[in-house]
Amino acid sequence: MKMKCSLGIDVGSVSTKLVLINEENDVIEKLYLNTAGKPIDVIVKGLKILNDEFNSSIEILAVGTTGSGRQLASVLVGADIVKNEITTHAVASLEEYPDTQTILEIGGQDSKIILIRNKIVADFAMNTVCAAGTGSFLDRQAQRLGIPIEEFGKMALTSTVPTRIAGRCAVFAESDMIHKQQMGYKIEDVIYGLCQALVRNYLSNVAKGKEIRPPVLFQGGVATNLGIKKAFEEELGMSITVPQHYNVMGAIGAAILARRYIMQSKSKKTNFYGFNVALKDYKVKSFECKGCANCCEIIQIYRDDKIMARWGDKCGKWSSSIAV
Repeated sequence: MKMKCSLGIDVGSVSTKLVLINEENDVIEKLYLNTAGKPIDVIVKGLKILNDEFNSSIEILAVGTTGSGRQLASVLVGADIVKNEITTHAVASLEEYPDTQTILEIGGQDSKIILIRNKIVADFAMNTVCAAGTGSFLDRQAQRLGIPIEEFGKMALTSTVPTRIAGRCAVFAESDMIHKQQMGYKIEDVIYGLCQALVRNYLSNVAKGKEIRPPVLFQGGVATNLGIKKAFEEELGMSITVPQHYNVMGAIGAAILARRYIMQSKSKKTNFYGFNVALKDYKVKSFECKGCANCCEIIQIYRDDKIMARWGDKCGKWSSSIAV
């Protein structure tokens, strides 16, 4: 008998996550892949991996997409719902920790805070401008120092006298780190000083004016950094929890919401095209619309030379007239 599962896909600028959950919302499989500027190729790769692993042993009941590439992913796979990251992260967090009141999320290139009151999202804020504190910035610093990123946070915990680092800007933070290294400060003190600086930057920018109440969850790729976690706890004066599936919470939330949607629908049938969608030939083309002064760039996605979707127009002229 086939296991009934729901599929969640979270397409971000740095990473793409695919998650399979069963009818009890337990994670059966999760994939964390580098987007590498090729979201279509990565989604197709993820579907192939899942198809090869499970073949005909599972039945997909529902599919949900989220992340910055959620619309694209929806067109590719035939999603049942398309939801923003705030909603999906909150849903996944409340599923595992029903009393959650604050979510701190730091990914590869952005960060966000979500406030939950009475199990409903009450407020949120996002930062997509400054790279300071994000996963890509920390990766770059670890690479510059010749330290595996997996050891970066652990080394920070060995610090006894953290060095004060200017963390309000990625450029200034890196310059200050180099300066402090040249002055002879211990590397572990510089690293933990950086962790503290990045946490101060997050709290004074992303979380500015927000009331952070416990229980607090810390998720996103950076949540695995023990130095950042400790710095948050010291600054906030409270313990924070890193969920088991901290780096795929958005995909989990998308899968949960998709299953709920299908269960509430009359037909209870998914729009999912099937895993064989990975065998299709996808292409993306674009053109500039000359219909008005906006000169919108219209993105078109083709599957086997058939137009599947168009987007990018402000007026809806092209996106509302898909020639399928």
